[in-house]
Amino acid sequence: MLLSTEKCLPKFCSTFFLILISLSFNLLAQTKKTSVNKKKDQTESKNSTQKVEHKQAKNAKAKLADLKKQAEDRKRADFRRAEENKRRAIEEAKQRAAQEERRQAALAEAKRRAQLAREAQARRIAFERGLRTETIANIGNDNTEGEDLDIRRAAVNALGNHAGTIVVLEPQTGKVLSIVNQDWAIRQSFKPCSTIKLVTAVAGINEKVINSDGNIRSKRFPLNLDDALAYSNNTYFQAVGAQLGNAKMISYAQMLGLGQRTGINADGESSGRLAFGNNNARIYSHGDDFEVTPLQLGVLVSTVSNGGRIIVPHIPRSKFEKANFRGTMRYQINLPNNNLQGVIPGMIGAAQYGTARRGVDSSLAIAGKTGSCIAQGSWVGLFASVAPVENPKYAVIVITRGQSERGKYAAAIAGKIYQSLRRRLVETGDENLAKVPLELRPETKVNAKVSAQIDTAEGEDSEDNDANNSVPKETLTAQFAPKGTIKKEEKPTNLFPTIVVKVRKSSEIVRQSDEITRPRIVPSN
Repeated sequence: MLLSTEKCLPKFCSTFFLILISLSFNLLAQTKKTSVNKKKDQTESKNSTQKVEHKQAKNAKAKLADLKKQAEDRKRADFRRAEENKRRAIEEAKQRAAQEERRQAALAEAKRRAQLAREAQARRIAFERGLRTETIANIGNDNTEGEDLDIRRAAVNALGNHAGTIVVLEPQTGKVLSIVNQDWAIRQSFKPCSTIKLVTAVAGINEKVINSDGNIRSKRFPLNLDDALAYSNNTYFQAVGAQLGNAKMISYAQMLGLGQRTGINADGESSGRLAFGNNNARIYSHGDDFEVTPLQLGVLVSTVSNGGRIIVPHIPRSKFEKANFRGTMRYQINLPNNNLQGVIPGMIGAAQYGTARRGVDSSLAIAGKTGSCIAQGSWVGLFASVAPVENPKYAVIVITRGQSERGKYAAAIAGKIYQSLRRRLVETGDENLAKVPLELRPETKVNAKVSAQIDTAEGEDSEDNDANNSVPKETLTAQFAPKGTIKKEEKPTNLFPTIVVKVRKSSEIVRQSDEITRPRIVPSN
């Protein structure tokens, strides 16, 4: 047993030793593995820690770079803001400088304009003063031999401080009673302005462009001839002139004494000018390219009021001429008398309710036509008139020049002269003198406000119109709507009170009435 044991012991020991060695190697391997794993773990941990640290360092570096970038961005932004503020400050400074420059320029321009205005005003004042000085000098040089000194005194007083000229004559005979500022009246000519409408009207009536009711042929127009003359409506006369044409207008102007010397016994008479070749509509309403003398206007209004006789103005120089004056007629106009007298109702209307109404006393039976326009560097105011209408004794022509002159002021000057002649006007005169037929009277359809609203033509004579009475636009539209636009059951309302002038015998005066009592004249052919 013991032998067996002894025999087995070495084998056992060897096995045990092998096991022990194996275990040792395993333990060593395990320990080494553990050490390796531990080292690996340590390495991995270190690597991980390094990675974290690297990442943290990287993040820190990135953050630092970001902070640096932000700082640089802020710095750049601050720089940009500073530059922008600097730029804005420079721009604002430039703008302020520009504004100041503009302000200074505006001030300089205002001063320049003010200076120009003062100079222009000085020139106007000098021009006006020159016109008045010239007028005074001319009046002082007038030859008063043969004149009615009472009428001359009245005319000079009426003219007052106005620069102008006045002619007073007898429309039946041509006898000159007074010429104030003879140089202007005889040797100078002026644009006729709206007084040319008398020629347009006579031509329109005789050529049947204007019918017996004063309406324009082939044209619906809210004014008739009476109101068109009374209110000096430019559109009406341009419409008439468009159907007449230049040639006929010129022929009638010549027939009525324009464009030729009147034949007065005075030196240097002007013949005026006619608007040859001018086809502009203004020649029929404003008298563009026409020039007339006060004497020619005197002949014109005398002709339409004395039965068509073209008189020769004459100054009776000697006592014999004064005592035996009969007058001279150049020729008799070959027109129906009614056609000539067709303008008289409108001329009465101008004095009674139209452009001259504020300046003249219509009870004196005055018939006239105003004119206002710019010519020869200033305004020109004209008034050509006769009175009394039934048996005309006086023709008074007034032409004034100046920046404030208008036809209505010229009419006011004539009105003062007629007032001074009041007693003579109402006295019974020579029954053999031509008389205007009693049928004449103005027939008003509209007032000045409506006339101004429908006067679409450019014109200066509207300065004379008194348009204080307003009319609703819808009423105006309904009243003057084209044919076919008003229903049959509707009738245009008579919005305006009619005014009448009754012409009585020479011992009576013309007065206004509240209703019309007689028809307008009807041309005989």
